[in-house]
Amino acid sequence: MKNKVFLIDISDKLGYILLIVVGSLFAKSAAAQQTEGLITYEYKYYWTKVNSRLTFLSKEEKDRMKLTWGNEENGPGIKMKLLFDEKQSIYTYNSEQGQTDDGRYSWRQSEYLVYRNFDTETLIENHEMLGKTYLLEDSLMKYNWRIQNQIKDVAGYVCMKAETYDSIKNQKIIAWFAQDIPVSAGPERYFGLPGLILELDINDGDVLVTAQKVELKNVDKELILPKMKGRKIKNKDYDELLQKHIADSMKSQRNPYWSLRY
Repeated sequence: MKNKVFLIDISDKLGYILLIVVGSLFAKSAAAQQTEGLITYEYKYYWTKVNSRLTFLSKEEKDRMKLTWGNEENGPGIKMKLLFDEKQSIYTYNSEQGQTDDGRYSWRQSEYLVYRNFDTETLIENHEMLGKTYLLEDSLMKYNWRIQNQIKDVAGYVCMKAETYDSIKNQKIIAWFAQDIPVSAGPERYFGLPGLILELDINDGDVLVTAQKVELKNVDKELILPKMKGRKIKNKDYDELLQKHIADSMKSQRNPYWSLRY
């Protein structure tokens, strides 16, 4: 089903009633609500949009990159998965090996796993970036979400819109979350809403992470952390590392995201 967006003013009583009516047309039934399962996402990175923001590139260079990457961006994205229950979530690649649709080319996925424990308010992240592997262990981060008066269908669920801002990467973040799945988990490093995030828009479409399949089921046997290794850091160290790399790359006229997850 093609995603549908509705603009509804929920500031008055009539708007709130309309929100409920529209939601009932697309939402899963209340009986089907569960708080554990598996979400499969498609992660799509739009190089041409990211490159267009690099101020040191000329228009000719940007046009050349658009011709180079444009066709590839129309293809499938990377498959990711989110395992979750009320207490915790694990987000990582759907497969350890990336592969083209025709099966001709394959590659090892870089290390990338985000674990959150909502009971203890702790997180563990395993990131391979900047030529090294890092193991971040710290308390859960807090996001200043602003819930908007828009809803749309994502993977068969009515989702509400919320926005926040990443001051480290200078990016606007838009999340579409499903209140019918009352778990505050989500893809990438984002969470903390009154419903599971089924779609993530990073920086006006530079990256889109969209749920392709929602499976509400028992995942006790799958929701287990694998063994991880890497240089141990905290949230503060991670932010400083990113800030320095981005600043140095821009000064040297390099795209900072060649070796860093957007």
